[in-house]
Amino acid sequence: MAKTAPKKTTEELYAWDAEKRQGGLLLCGVDEAGRGPLAGDVYAAAVILDPSRPLVAGLNDSKKMTEKKRDALFEEVKSACLAYCVASASVEEIETLNILGATMLAMQRAVAGLSMQPGLVLIDGNRLPQLSVPAETVVKGDATSASIAAASILAKVSRDRTLYELDEMYPQYGFAKHKGYGTKAHCEAILQYGPCPAHRPSFLQKLYQNHENENN
Repeated sequence: MAKTAPKKTTEELYAWDAEKRQGGLLLCGVDEAGRGPLAGDVYAAAVILDPSRPLVAGLNDSKKMTEKKRDALFEEVKSACLAYCVASASVEEIETLNILGATMLAMQRAVAGLSMQPGLVLIDGNRLPQLSVPAETVVKGDATSASIAAASILAKVSRDRTLYELDEMYPQYGFAKHKGYGTKAHCEAILQYGPCPAHRPSFLQKLYQNHENENN
């Protein structure tokens, strides 16, 4: 069994960015949230951290921290950066473009919405959106780069907050608990009540097919 690489410290994430920033390059990290869920928009955030500001204590991959910790870091990241932008692509755009295309669109919008133009954009993952500035991918970037880790927090918290709003609109689905992911309870609620406008029709096809097969 392959060993899992040890989690990098916040200092190591900042040091990795410092290497990339040699020559005074204005560095921007980009990450997304919400590619896998059955409901809700897909979000992306772009963050340009201020290299002259102190480290954001505890900054790391948003998936590896509690919701309470993410919420606390959300405000810290915003105050510790030179610029940031959170953007999204709608359920309708997900259905039209497919989830990859919609994710790339959200990333493009996030970078375009920055108040200053970065010299290099670091994209989490292995696919690059079309941008007007130099960019490169970083696999597992949210556990490698402080800038991408910061973007992952802004994207994740922003999306989660919209799911709380959806939970108030459609309480029967339990969005506040599962954030739109395909949990057993969520799938059962969809089968019982049918989908709401926030659900992604193409993402529900497998659920319906499995349900039909089970009842045949």
